[in-house]
Amino acid sequence: MTRKWRYCALVLGVGAIALGCSTSEEATPAQTTPAQASGSTEADAVVIEVRIADGSVTPVNARLDATVDQSIELVVDSDTAEELHVHATPEHTFAVLPEADQRFSFTVEVPGRVEIELHGSHRTVATVDVRP
Repeated sequence: MTRKWRYCALVLGVGAIALGCSTSEEATPAQTTPAQASGSTEADAVVIEVRIADGSVTPVNARLDATVDQSIELVVDSDTAEELHVHATPEHTFAVLPEADQRFSFTVEVPGRVEIELHGSHRTVATVDVRP
């Protein structure tokens, strides 16, 4: 096989694996499909539900997978003001208010490990492994 064909086979294989993972019927509390929840966003978005209450944060360092340019949505319920920071390319910062059902969406353009952290409480909410 030439190098070009090997690369094509690799890309198709990764795509097939990603497709297989995204059609799983089992969803963790930190990752659900919003089409099931509300029908308001794309069915293939990664949704991270964040709860900040009484000084406690959940989830803490959840591990998730996504692909480049896939929508990632943070759904936040908080009893305090906070700041979410997404360490990605491009970077994103979201002001969290003491309110329920706040929604923040973003995409990542460069593959790699993306950390989503709360600045005030110095906690990593999730780490997303973004693949091409």
